[in-house]
Formats: sequence, C-alpha cells, structure tokens
Amino acid sequence: MEDRVRLFESHRPRMFGVAYRMLGTKADAEDVLQDAFLRWRTSDIDAVQSHEAWLVTIVTRLCLDRLRSAKRERETYVGPWLPEPIMTDHLASPELRLELANEVSVAFLAVLERLGPEKRAAFLLREVFDYDYPEIAHMLGKSEAALRQMVHRAREEVREARPRFSVAAETRERLLEKFIAAAASGDRAAVMALLAEDVEYVSDGGGKVVAALKVLRGPERIGRLYYAIARSYAGLAYRLVRVNGELGAVCVYEGSLFSIFSFRITGDRIAGIYVIRNPEKLAGIPVETLGV
Repeated sequence: MEDRVRLFESHRPRMFGVAYRMLGTKADAEDVLQDAFLRWRTSDIDAVQSHEAWLVTIVTRLCLDRLRSAKRERETYVGPWLPEPIMTDHLASPELRLELANEVSVAFLAVLERLGPEKRAAFLLREVFDYDYPEIAHMLGKSEAALRQMVHRAREEVREARPRFSVAAETRERLLEKFIAAAASGDRAAVMALLAEDVEYVSDGGGKVVAALKVLRGPERIGRLYYAIARSYAGLAYRLVRVNGELGAVCVYEGSLFSIFSFRITGDRIAGIYVIRNPEKLAGIPVETLGV
C-alpha cells in the first residue's frame, strides 16, 4: 500500500493541474483527487501500462461527471462566475508551482467556463498538457476524428484569452503599480488612462457581497466605478501579488481580505480586470500572508 500511495502522490501535481483547470475551485479539485485515490487503491495497478495516463483518465472522467451535475448550479449563479484564485507563490510544493505556472490565469479559466465539459477536457489535455490525440480519444471515449474537430472548435473559442503579444514582466509590473495607486485614490482620469478602449471588468461576488452583476465595458464606466469605490470604502489597501501564476493584486479593508484581482494586459494597456469578491472563494487565503 505504501508503494501505491507513493505512486499516486508522485502524480498528484499533474492530476491537480487537470482538475483545477477543469473545475475552477481547489476544493472540487481535491475532492476529485480523493475519489481518484479510492479507485486507485483498489485497482490492479500491475496491469496498468502507464500510471499517469490511467490516473489522468480517471480524474478527467470524474471532472466531467462533476461538471455535468453542477451545470444547473452554474446557470443560477448570481452575477459572473470566476474561478477560485490560487496564490501560486504560497504553494508548498515546487512541483505544484511548476504545474500551475502556465495557462492557469483567471481570464483563461473564465473563458474555459464557456465551453462544454467534453470540449473543455479535450482542449486542456491537448493544448495545455500536450497529450496525443489517440490518447485523449481513449480518455474521453471519442473517435480521433471527432476529437480533432472538438479541439479545433475549442481553440477558436478560447483564442481571445491568450494575448497576441507577450508583455515583459517589468512592463506589467509598472502598469499594475500605476493602476492600484489610481484605484486607491479614486482618480478616475488616472484609471481611465491605463485602460484599453475595449476593456472589460468582471466581478464575482456570488450574490453574497456587493459586486457588479454584469460585465462592465469601457474606460469611462470603469473609471467612474473606482471613483465611487474609493469614496465608499475609505482606507482600502492594495498590493501586487502573484495570482494564478501571474502578477495580480489583492485589496484589504479593515483587516479583512476585500478582493483579489487578476488582469489581462494588451500592449501597454489593461484589457481585462477580473475581481474575485465571493467570500467562499477567498476564505482559504490568510490575510497575514499578503503583506498588506
């Protein structure tokens, strides 16, 4: 049994990476891994040709079942849905930090949410985890031709979440430093100057706290919003942190975590602001670790 547990744990980072990208929450991903382990412990692993492929197949199928059963819950969610954020610098495992280093941004996962469960799984396994088409077809129980078509369509749908040009880390940091300073002061003009013309603002409060119930678009509306926020919540403190593998921000109010920000950057402007305020998605992040 010790060898069986050790084998399972050696593949945990990959399994968690698949499950989190599929489901968008840490708790659901961990639940899936627990279910996968229960199957693993009673399986004939000596007959398994590839332990990783077997485990990823089980995790993928469990995620598909969970997504299908959660469809109604997602449809009745109050306001926009965003994934639960992960403070990647605080992950204990270097292997898990590496597994979540790429293609895990909040903007990317939010776009994946628009895909059906099987299309999402096919896209992730091919485009993010680089499995071969025959292998994925076996995992999902699809023909290879159908799978290729599914991946092609998914690739077209998520293209908008991937920036056309990479932004240097220094450029991103300078831009976001200016943004949090402008947001903290409520300087509407300063906020607007940092935003792209087609910028979108997505806020997830889950119906539990005050948050925009629809996506806001355009610098003018977002500039007015931050002007109002600064005057309604005097003393908001912002700090840059790494969120889901890239530089984002946190906001603390009266000693409590108020929100976590992720951004999509295009050139030298902010093209997307993604704000997680749902307390259930912030509950596992200790304020004392944020340095605010």
